[in-house]
Amino acid sequence: MKTRKVLTIAMTMALTLSMLSGCGTKSTSQTTGQSTQKVNLRFASWDSDDTLAMQQKLVDKFNSENPDIKVTLEGYGNDYDTKIAAGIGANDAPDIMYMWNYPQYGGALEPMDSYIEKEGQAYKDNFYETLWNYNSLNGKVLGMPVGYTTHVVYYNKALFDKAGVAYPKDGWTWQELKDTAKKLTDKNKKVYGFAFSGKPDPYDFEMYLWSNGTQYVGKDGKIDGNLNSTKAIETLNMFQGMEKDGIAIASEKSGLDEMKSGNAAMFINGSWSLSTLKDAGINYGVVTLPSFEQGKKSISIVSSSGVSISKTSKNKDAAWKFVKYWTSEEANKARIGYEIPVLKSVAKSQNLLTDSTYSKFYTMLDQSKDYTSSSFKYNKWSELSDKLSLVFEQVFNSSSYKDPKAALDGAVK
Repeated sequence: MKTRKVLTIAMTMALTLSMLSGCGTKSTSQTTGQSTQKVNLRFASWDSDDTLAMQQKLVDKFNSENPDIKVTLEGYGNDYDTKIAAGIGANDAPDIMYMWNYPQYGGALEPMDSYIEKEGQAYKDNFYETLWNYNSLNGKVLGMPVGYTTHVVYYNKALFDKAGVAYPKDGWTWQELKDTAKKLTDKNKKVYGFAFSGKPDPYDFEMYLWSNGTQYVGKDGKIDGNLNSTKAIETLNMFQGMEKDGIAIASEKSGLDEMKSGNAAMFINGSWSLSTLKDAGINYGVVTLPSFEQGKKSISIVSSSGVSISKTSKNKDAAWKFVKYWTSEEANKARIGYEIPVLKSVAKSQNLLTDSTYSKFYTMLDQSKDYTSSSFKYNKWSELSDKLSLVFEQVFNSSSYKDPKAALDGAVK
């Protein structure tokens, strides 16, 4: 899945310009000996290398089965946001594109509600409900879910076995995680029980506040009294306290590197780490996120990717046909290993709901269905995200360890 980026002011201006003077993208060619025209569609992906090669095979299959349509896959890789913004600004947006940042790009995307309605309620209900929260804006569906990840706790079985500590179980609490981390910590060998990001993405970190009964932004749209609430302060104090006590390390990244090197027994991340740990030969397990109180559910942020249709595309019906294919059971199954399927029928038929690894991501998805990131609801999210990044730097940097209350109070001013 695409790593979130903060777009520049220039990109925002480019998006605005496209809304003022958009014209579609379409090219056609005559089929041999016939008067009908072939519809050409451009499909932009943020993937590269092996993943892009897998996507190309799926595109080729669609093209072979639909002789009246030709889809051209464009792999933008790490330049995805830059190229999408530039294409929109130049009235040259791809007909179909991978999407996550709906608050940024929403004005350039075609609402899909009418297309979904024509397919019937059963069609929509086959997608996991939580994912609509992350692919919609202002009550309109702007992207069809393609893949997702929630967050789980990864743990190194070898380090647990060596320390004689029982593996964690679903339904555990943060206090149990701290107690477990303490047993696994060996300062002489520079082994920590837990690793967390010392520079967390503000988008991701909100899930901890949700689990503790608060959020960045209240229903009234205010951050004061929410972002710096007693529960928010308590949450940051907990992470800082684990670091101060020496049972956790604040990683420069996610904690994956510390897990791979044997310096951390547990860390939290999305499904992106599955293949990396497997390739590194780490004997690991996953468990659902801990809760703040026994018996209460933990909540996860959802990183969801979708596919959208450009509002200026002149071939929307053909584009929808491809979107339906790209989100079909066939395509979902083909992408297992690259992304977690978004269709209930596929999760069931592929036994993912009982799989010891995949099932944890689905459990967290179900538990998180009533939550949506503040980035979808707060129109000054970019500014708030920058303030939160500074807060985390101040609170988790061992050279400062700023008081969480003072840091959060400063962020709401």
